[in-house]
Amino acid sequence: MYLENKSNLEMEMSQTSAQSHQGRNSLRSPEAVAGNFGELRLLQDISESRDTQKLQQSAGLPAGQCVIHAEALVPVRQEDGHSFSVVNILRGKNSSASITERSPLLRFSQDDSLTYMTIHERSFARGEEHLGNGSLDQERRFRLGSEVNSLSLSHCSSSDKNDPLENFRLTSNIKCCMTISRVATMFTIVVLCSLFFSMYPDRDNPWRMLAVSSTDAFSMNLTDFGDNALLKLQVGGPFAGGMIDINSQEYILIQVEQTEPPGQRRRRAQQVIHNWTIPLHAQRSEQILVTRTFEMVSSDPITITVQTFLQDNEVVPLSMTHQSLYVNVETQVAIAGVILAGVYVLIIFEIVHRTLAAMLGSLAALSALAIIGDRPSLVTVVEWIDYETLALLFGMMVLVAIFSETGFFDYCAVKAYQLSRGRVWPMIIILCLIASILSAFLDNVTTMMLFTPVTIRLCEVLNLDPRHVLIAEVIFTNIGGAATAVGDPPNVIIVSNQNLRREGIDFASFTGYMFLGICLVLFTSFPFLRMLYWNKKLYNKESIEIVELKHEILVWRQTAQRINPASREETAVKCLLMQKVLNLENLLRKMMKTFQRQISQEDKNWEQNIQELQKKHRISDKALLVKCVSVLGVVIFMFFVNSFVPSIHLDLGWIAILGALWLLVLADLQDFEIILHRVEWATLLFFAALFVLMEALAQLQLIDYIGEQTALLIKSVPEDQRLAIAIILVMWISALASSLIDNIPFTATMIPVLINLSQDADVNLPVKPLIFALAMGACLGGNGTLIGASANVVCAGIAEQHGYGFSFMEFFRLGFPMMIMTCMIGMCYLLATQVGLGWNM
Repeated sequence: MYLENKSNLEMEMSQTSAQSHQGRNSLRSPEAVAGNFGELRLLQDISESRDTQKLQQSAGLPAGQCVIHAEALVPVRQEDGHSFSVVNILRGKNSSASITERSPLLRFSQDDSLTYMTIHERSFARGEEHLGNGSLDQERRFRLGSEVNSLSLSHCSSSDKNDPLENFRLTSNIKCCMTISRVATMFTIVVLCSLFFSMYPDRDNPWRMLAVSSTDAFSMNLTDFGDNALLKLQVGGPFAGGMIDINSQEYILIQVEQTEPPGQRRRRAQQVIHNWTIPLHAQRSEQILVTRTFEMVSSDPITITVQTFLQDNEVVPLSMTHQSLYVNVETQVAIAGVILAGVYVLIIFEIVHRTLAAMLGSLAALSALAIIGDRPSLVTVVEWIDYETLALLFGMMVLVAIFSETGFFDYCAVKAYQLSRGRVWPMIIILCLIASILSAFLDNVTTMMLFTPVTIRLCEVLNLDPRHVLIAEVIFTNIGGAATAVGDPPNVIIVSNQNLRREGIDFASFTGYMFLGICLVLFTSFPFLRMLYWNKKLYNKESIEIVELKHEILVWRQTAQRINPASREETAVKCLLMQKVLNLENLLRKMMKTFQRQISQEDKNWEQNIQELQKKHRISDKALLVKCVSVLGVVIFMFFVNSFVPSIHLDLGWIAILGALWLLVLADLQDFEIILHRVEWATLLFFAALFVLMEALAQLQLIDYIGEQTALLIKSVPEDQRLAIAIILVMWISALASSLIDNIPFTATMIPVLINLSQDADVNLPVKPLIFALAMGACLGGNGTLIGASANVVCAGIAEQHGYGFSFMEFFRLGFPMMIMTCMIGMCYLLATQVGLGWNM
């Protein structure tokens, strides 16, 4: 293979013999420099020149010995019997003797006459160190080769003779078998789900249009159900959300009647009637689709009757369709529970990426719906995705990506360091407090998108581990979002419900009550957070040089893994990058041996450090900063005004998209693809798959089943203790359910359940305490797991992009205890105010 440049220098890679080491400082001018690439035999048999063939015939080396042959190559040195230590590919007239391992891989001089690739630092490769770390080097080189094994042409046979390498190969073989088993198992499940999904057609039930009035009822008989277990009815009309007192409102009554055959306890057949009451909207303006499932007791024909109870003889138009399901509710809930547990197993143990886990769970849930006879069409599945949330995420990601070009995040990090006077915990408390206050008025996702880059830069400046600081911030963001009616989506759903507004739960009353309770939760959470972090080392154990080198190794490795080896040149570049990773790891190992400095828990030279940091981290583009601050200020102002001014017909997603378009035009970026590369596409795809998964689980009756069981538990409690027990049950069931599933569909499902429960004459409970318990549990429960709240996933995605991603268990160890403690404080607040003082009764 010939690598050509401006000076037409031809460099030939082939196999040849290794030359003996002449000494530490002695240099020689060889015709070829030998080295061992391990399994990186990517350029073998590329060159077919006669000189190379002569070198191969005279060498007699085992396979895998690669050299770089060049007449004008700068003299380099080589170790005896080991892999190459330095390979510098130069072009031009002069060479640089100050090249180190920290030099970039490729660099062009001012006159564009010199290009070099630093593969190994010359001063670092010493003979005595090679002798001491021979086996470690071989293991690392073997691991390097295995990472790009798919790119190699053949395996290195000479390394099989080393005993340490044999042990490492044995361990690698075991891991390889486990990986193959895992992939085979998952692939089998995916294929089975795909087959089940393809065996059943989409539900294509025709809609029946009908008109009913006070004098004219509608009735029809269904005879083609056989031995199916459930009847699913969908009715569309001008309905009102929730349940209203039927004595004072207009409503529609649907009766489903079937004959139950005689059994062991009954000698005669018995008629079973199910009543379904749907309230009508006063203006008859909104068309709402409602669904209910009825259990079938036999295979006898079913009679469906639709009656209206109106104050006049008005005609109400309706649309209705029916569908039979093959399994009962308990079986559907069991299937949904298994699918949800499987998704959590994939995420908790990091078997696959969380985005792929959500996609696999969505496929399994859709397959389950197909099996029970309720397979949705592609259009229906696409409609399940919450595009407003995706638009909000995408727009804010673009805004933050452009904002990061100004150096504003570095500047904010230095200012936060100056405000805390170099003390870590005051700084963390300030960041968490500001994040919680902002999230009370903004969306939690927006708050974390703005705070995560600042926190990462601040932690890099202070040599802190960003993971623990980010987890603390996102926990307090979720807590602060529960304080107002616009801070968290469950609160927005509650305040927007018309039936709850009639009960006196409006924006002002809801915010006033929740704000007082969340303030109590917030200020008691700071000492508990300090207790959780008592034994955790917030400072990195190593010096900042070692931490930066580790992060550099991670970035080099991620860069190499993103290269698609579609061509020979890309393959060679990927191999060079992986070799760069190997040599940086060797340098890191040397630095770790000589490091003996102890890091103090408080920076005592913070004033001097601030002066140095202010010189280093400044605003790089003031003009772009003014544009970004202006657009972002308008976007945030629109977020806030959107909740109070009904004349603004823009959702949060539209506001974020329009703000991103404004800033893209004002910024006048030349390379648009750089901004697109910074968008967290994996996070967006994760949310899309999660929306499909949660809606499919809702179709499998999981959320309805939780609500029904909660109502049954409350009804079983004695009347004198019912209010306190109801608050406790609703609070904790909401918190635990919101930590496992999305709190948005759960809140939307629980609101009508709690309204019905409060209107039940046998229960006799006020609705306000139940709604406040639902809001407190749904918002605080998002801290339970990594996927319990949208802000958690967004923060983890941004941190992963910067090389500081945290796992499910890392978040769970801190978030779940905080969720338990905050829910305990919230429960005590609810019991003291609702039961003890009798507020909002």
